[in-house]
Amino acid sequence: MKFVYEKIDVSHGHSFITRSLKMDPDSDKIHFHKNFELNYISSGSGRRIVGSHISSYTPGDLVLLGPNISHCWEVMEPGDDGHGECIVTHFYENIFASDFFNIPELNEVVMLLKEADSGIRFLGTKTRKVAESLKKMVHMKGLERYIELLKVFNMLLRIEEREFLALPSSLPDSYDKDREQIDKIYEYVFQNIQNEIKLSDAAELVYMEPSSFCRYFKKKTSRTFIDYVKNVRIGMAARLLAETDKQITQICYDCGYNNLANFNHYFKQIMKKTPSEYRKAFRE
Repeated sequence: MKFVYEKIDVSHGHSFITRSLKMDPDSDKIHFHKNFELNYISSGSGRRIVGSHISSYTPGDLVLLGPNISHCWEVMEPGDDGHGECIVTHFYENIFASDFFNIPELNEVVMLLKEADSGIRFLGTKTRKVAESLKKMVHMKGLERYIELLKVFNMLLRIEEREFLALPSSLPDSYDKDREQIDKIYEYVFQNIQNEIKLSDAAELVYMEPSSFCRYFKKKTSRTFIDYVKNVRIGMAARLLAETDKQITQICYDCGYNNLANFNHYFKQIMKKTPSEYRKAFRE
């Protein structure tokens, strides 16, 4: 699985774009960009990765992402046409710093966009109206489309069922120049998640001593390398608990843990439930 930086081209004279896109089952790249993203899945299902959070998605999945969050919707079961399909809206990362958004009536929208730094999944029947508006926006232009976006924000604010998917990115502006190095580290973790992940190996990838690497990673991602690995492992475990009937012991080993007690401890620490409680709650 590859990590890439994407530059989203918003046409001149526009502050956002809304498009209907085909999702190729053969493409599983994890990517990130400086723009906000609102993603609605029209067809297809598979695995969603947002930061260190890994879970499944189905048609109707609605997620709002802040800037610089690594993400991927991996298509495992395409729709009838052999592809997945999504409606994606990208808008500038500094949209709420504009004069238009700097009014009291839009304070709640600004707060929602700030919360999207963690990645927000919206749940429940109210998402259907959002989907209807997004489908309209694909064919709208100019002021009409902007008004519809404000309607979407208004509807999102009224959806109480929400799931925060990942730790906040909190990436500084200087992250751009370090992106290639951070990509190498992320890719190393995902490719070796079922095996032993060594701090020394990760440090070697970016030509640093382990102590310097630890400071570097914490500064650039606002989390320790060990915490990042832990969250990726537990995210994978949560997906396996939800989507498979594997024994918890086997899932423990599949996610790179060789001690069930440690696995149970870290899982409960992050997910606030034991593995068995999580599986039961997910399937109720």
